[in-house]
This record gives sequence, C-alpha cells and structure tokens, in this order.
Amino acid sequence: MSHPLVIAYHLIWTAYGWWLPNDPRGSGSTTVRSDVLAELGELHYGRKRVQPAGRVVREFYEEAKVQLKHPLLTFDAAAREVIADSFATTIAKQNYTCYACVIMPDHVHMIVRKHRDTCEEMMDYFRSWSARGLRAAGLRSSDHPVWSAGDGYSVFLDHPDDIWRTIPYIEKNPVLLGLPVQSYEFVKPYDNWPLHEGHSVNSPYVRALKAAGKYLR
Repeated sequence: MSHPLVIAYHLIWTAYGWWLPNDPRGSGSTTVRSDVLAELGELHYGRKRVQPAGRVVREFYEEAKVQLKHPLLTFDAAAREVIADSFATTIAKQNYTCYACVIMPDHVHMIVRKHRDTCEEMMDYFRSWSARGLRAAGLRSSDHPVWSAGDGYSVFLDHPDDIWRTIPYIEKNPVLLGLPVQSYEFVKPYDNWPLHEGHSVNSPYVRALKAAGKYLR
C-alpha cells in the first residue's frame, strides 16, 4: 500500500530525569538500567492507553528524585529564554523551518519541517547547543545533564492536516500549566506546505498522496 511522504516531525524531548523508563505514563524505553529506579515501578513500553492521575506521576517523581545521580531541575523563565535563543541559532545555522515550539519547565515540543537532517540529528543539535547555552549562562553546572539520555520522541506528520491539528495541541501546553503563551520569532506561520497555494501537482509528495488516495483539491 502506498503511503504519503513524511513532511514534518513533532519532536518531544525531556529535561534530565523527567521521563524515566518506568514512568507511570509509559515510555519509549525497553530497559531500566538502574536497579534502584527499577524498584519504583514496572516498565511499560509506549504510552498507556489509560493515563494515571497527576497525583500518581508526582508521587513517582518525588520518590525518584532522591535516587537520581543529579538533582531533578526544571527550566525557569531565564532558562527558557536561553534555550529559545539557542533554538533560534540552531534553526538559522541548520536552515530548519519550525512551525511550532514551546519550552516547558521539564520538556520541549517542536514541529520542524522535513530536512536533510534526520529527526534524531535535529534533536541532537537542539539539545547540545541549548545545553551549551545554559552552561555558558551559568544556569547549569558542567557536570549536570541538561536533557534526558536517548533520542527523545518523534511523531511523523505526513499531511498538512496533521500539522494543523498538532500546532494548537503544542501551543496550549504552557497555558494548561498556567504559564504565558509562548511566541518566538523563529516559528514560521504554517502555510499548508507542501500543499500551499501554487504547489506543483506533479511534485513527489503530491504523487505519493494521489497513490494513497489522499489528494483532495
């Protein structure tokens, strides 16, 4: 069966210690490397269909933080500003196109258009340069990990409808936590690419959509 080509990625990655392998919500990990952390709960690969109450998650991390090698830290307003500046630099240097971004106290959501770099390479650039920025600003020590180990999470978006649906989901995250709405100059308003006005009906993407029966005009 034919499938549309991936056009963008919803990237999610977390601050150090904030989404452990045996998180009560489920995770993308298959092992818990620390015996002490393994005692906190069972491993569940993938997000659980029925999500636990917020109280359960908070209690899990209250227990976990005393077992972690480094303190469990969050990003305050100053740290979020430094991270945003580093993201702007990364996007400019790598020539990425970003359609949405929020920097939460313990994780990041971002939509980035498909690029020559893989989604894993994109996250590596964002994480490494933001970590450098935080350390240079004196907001993290040189020996404290800024981000969780691993590749983070990538959701493949293969139709403009997916992007339109994901943008408001991302943008409402700070509001739900009582934080101000976030707006960054490096975020480009989405123009329905690659089905934007004047797009070629013979482009590889349109041909893939037609083959999948998903090209509607």
